[in-house]
Amino acid sequence: MNRRFILKISALVVLVLSQAGVSYAQKSIVVSSTTSTEQSGLFKHLLPAFEKKTGIQVKVVAVGTGQALDIGRRGDADVVFVHDKVAEEKFVNEGFASKRTEVMYNDFVLIGPKSDPAKINGGKDIQVALKKIADSKSTFVSRGDKSGTHAAELRYWKGAGVEVSASQAWYKETGSGMGPALNTASGMNGYILSDRATWLTFKNRGDLAILVQGDPKLFNQYGVMLVHPRKHPHVKHVEGQAFIDWITSKDGQDTIASYKVGGEQLFFPNASK
Repeated sequence: MNRRFILKISALVVLVLSQAGVSYAQKSIVVSSTTSTEQSGLFKHLLPAFEKKTGIQVKVVAVGTGQALDIGRRGDADVVFVHDKVAEEKFVNEGFASKRTEVMYNDFVLIGPKSDPAKINGGKDIQVALKKIADSKSTFVSRGDKSGTHAAELRYWKGAGVEVSASQAWYKETGSGMGPALNTASGMNGYILSDRATWLTFKNRGDLAILVQGDPKLFNQYGVMLVHPRKHPHVKHVEGQAFIDWITSKDGQDTIASYKVGGEQLFFPNASK
């Protein structure tokens, strides 16, 4: 009798614990982020470590920064992880997040054909290089998708004193993510601005190579924000904050720093600075 009772209690305990485990494993958040963090392979490297630490699963929606912020505005994401400081600060000022936290950085590079019809190879000034591309009417491929990379590109054109539009034959807008835009540039043998991380993981390079790099203006900062529950009460703010706390912790920052392709580090953590 006692043995049967003990077996029943044991079975009940196992059932309760298993249900608790299922419930814990089902905790999840949606992170709207940029194509560069996804296509570079960073999330595949980061998320297993975060999920192992917290039990929280992460679904990533990888789009351009502008679209990622709009997803947050609609309340369709719990966390936004992007790279356009001006747009991020606007997001905070609109009340969609209480603050923006810096996470990591890398840089942009100007890619182009090795034949280099605009004669920009080895230059250190992005704006001078773009002016030469415009003056020579060499093919330039733009993402044209309101992403962080696209926003940076438009700032550089403005700084170069060049007005660009899709009506210009040499300026091609793809309206696509970084990978597909690089494929277009490879196929057209044109110039393109890319984040370094996506370029390093890109395989279909054709005749393309990095021609301009090292300009301080090419610095590329990433920030993370929790969508404000005052705007969208259904947001999983506890789990979302757990993601932000982890990615800006020593553990998360070390995990970012450890991600390399071909021995080269793709992102540099700077949450503590």
